[in-house]
Amino acid sequence: MARLLITGGAGFIGSHTCLVLLEAGHELVVLDSFANSSIEALRRVSFLAGLSEADQRLCVLEGDVRSSHDLKRAFSKRPVDAVIHFAGLKAVGESVAKPLQYWDVNLSGSRCLLAAMQAHGCHTLVFSSSATLYGYPEQVPIPETAPIQPINPYGHSKAAVEQMLWDVASSEPGWRIACLRYFNPVGAHPSGRIGEDPNGIPNNLFPFIGQVAVGRLDRLQVFGGNWPTPDGSGVRDFIHVMDLAEGHVAAIEHLMNGGDQMLTLNLGSGQGHSVLEVLHAFSGACGKAIPYTVVERRPGDAAITVSDTRLAEQTLGWRTRRGLNEMCSDAWSWQSANPQGYRS
Repeated sequence: MARLLITGGAGFIGSHTCLVLLEAGHELVVLDSFANSSIEALRRVSFLAGLSEADQRLCVLEGDVRSSHDLKRAFSKRPVDAVIHFAGLKAVGESVAKPLQYWDVNLSGSRCLLAAMQAHGCHTLVFSSSATLYGYPEQVPIPETAPIQPINPYGHSKAAVEQMLWDVASSEPGWRIACLRYFNPVGAHPSGRIGEDPNGIPNNLFPFIGQVAVGRLDRLQVFGGNWPTPDGSGVRDFIHVMDLAEGHVAAIEHLMNGGDQMLTLNLGSGQGHSVLEVLHAFSGACGKAIPYTVVERRPGDAAITVSDTRLAEQTLGWRTRRGLNEMCSDAWSWQSANPQGYRS
């Protein structure tokens, strides 16, 4: 059992990871600004984990990773053995419109967190990175050795944090760091109690489909119908959020059981599914047709993006266990039970 600080733990991936960590017996301090998340997610995590009101294994603090005061509160609440760093902004389109905000939150926030970790003698970190670092992939499946060539401010900010982590790990002994490059997290907890709840119109495929299916949006836009793929729609590597959460548990336990190390690992399913394939599978899960319109391709999209997951399997002994049908059925369980997200 470890005492862990989880930044951004109320978000989509963070909340599911908190639940799996609690089920594994760990104690958590969650630091979240709730700018893009809801404290209701953590209330539901506590319920799903079977915690009583007197249980101290989940401590929630409202705060910002850019604030030295908030970070001091988080590290002083309980001795922290390791950190999982989810806090950050993640919308590609928004990053193009607001690049300074993304550099401030994603890079400056990570720098402040690392300084606080040093000050409190904590040197074990799992960082929430992204497959957007690969830009237009030169080969598929994409290995961790592929060129880092992001094509938007969000990706640039994640690449800069990874470089900073390498520099810090090289500056002194004792650091144990894992950069986990996610592909496309989807789905929800099978209970339907926690899931993805984006602000405004969703940027990602699954919540967009879910909101169309539940009646919040009129129809799905499919960006491009003439890609060089079997059905003309783009192909992506989707990973169930519960598999992703379990990958974080495997990563933190691997780091804490080992010596100094700097890992970079892809977390994906290693399988590609097209947008239209996902659309039809979701229709089967919800029992209704999903209206859609094919529109022009978006700048920055690639035809096929699929991960090479062999290194994560070899290093962590982890691999995904849930397929597309389970991703769709769990996403629909969440969306249908919570048509307005956590505001339902």
